[in-house]
Amino acid sequence: MFTGIITDIGTIIAAGRDGDLRLRIACGYDMDDVDLGASIACSGVCLTVIDKAPARDGAPGWFAVDVSAESVARTAPGMWGEGARLNLERAMRLGDELGGHIVTGHVDGIGTVIGVEPSGGSHVVTVAAPAALAPYIAPKGSITLDGVSLTVNGVADQPDGAVQFTLNIIPHTWDVTTLGALTPGRAVNLEIDVLARYLSRMEAVLARRG
Repeated sequence: MFTGIITDIGTIIAAGRDGDLRLRIACGYDMDDVDLGASIACSGVCLTVIDKAPARDGAPGWFAVDVSAESVARTAPGMWGEGARLNLERAMRLGDELGGHIVTGHVDGIGTVIGVEPSGGSHVVTVAAPAALAPYIAPKGSITLDGVSLTVNGVADQPDGAVQFTLNIIPHTWDVTTLGALTPGRAVNLEIDVLARYLSRMEAVLARRG
């Protein structure tokens, strides 16, 4: 379980196939404090640490993960290549401050950035999301964009059932995450609020029971 508060930006320094896609990700974490088998969210995708090395001789520490074909297919195209930068968050520990919202690290869909506009010191980002996610995106509700917990400002339903929504990215978030590199046309990982997901399930069950 995660909070959507990014604590580092990692860089993919190696990508290869060993059944699944195996990545080596350089980061600023103290790898002596990261256990094998630990979970790290990588731009919103919960992955398991299978190998690691501490910083040494001026080189950063790194951890390795396997990304299944299913995960690759369900996440933003191009995000798993060498040189790609990833928002990182270690799993929440019992007693940690919940600074964002409850995030599972499971991507629900892929959105597309359609607008990035400066607004004072912040940036207003407009994202188009598929119809399957439209019922779960509401003004003032929470959403995770590439692993970052954000609040939805406005929602515009589209004639085809899809939705466009706006987000206000404050300067701090813009600077310490990969969101500062957003441009129109960029694909992004979306995770809806887990509470909305459970509410939808409850409604469906109650409707079947009549």
